Amino acid sequence: MQFDPAIAAQASFARARTAGELGPDLERAEAAEEIFSAGAGREARDAYFALVALGEQRPDAVAFQEFLIYITWQQVTEETIPAHFQRGLELCDRYLGRLAPGHDATQAGQIRELRRSYRAGLGLQDEEDALDYDADRLKGGD
Repeated sequence: MQFDPAIAAQASFARARTAGELGPDLERAEAAEEIFSAGAGREARDAYFALVALGEQRPDAVAFQEFLIYITWQQVTEETIPAHFQRGLELCDRYLGRLAPGHDATQAGQIRELRRSYRAGLGLQDEEDALDYDADRLKGGD
C-alpha cells in the first residue's frame, strides 16, 4: 500500500467530526474510536462493531464511510477472517458507487487500492488483472 490506513483513518475521522457528519452521535463515535485506536482484543473489537453500526445509520456521511473502510483494514490485520474482508469490500463498493463529481481523488484512489486488497484477501482476482489476462490469453487458432 502506498499509504498508512491508520493515518488515513484519523484524517477521515477528523473530517467527519469537522463536517458534522455524526450529529448527535459524535460523542459515542469519539468514545468508540478512542477505544478502538488505543487497544486490541475484545474491547477494540466491540468498539469497531459500534463504529460500523453508526456507519450503517449514516451511509451518506462520506468522511465517516472512508474512516470505516480504513479501520476495517486495521481490523483485518488484527483478526484476519473472511467476514472482515467481505465487510471491507462492501464498504468500498458502496463508497465508490456513490462518488459525486468533484470527489476527493486521493481518497478514492486509496479506497480503490484497499478494495483490491480486500478482494485479494477473499481470493478474488482483481478485475484489472482479469482483463489483462483475458487480453493476453491465446485465442483458439492462435
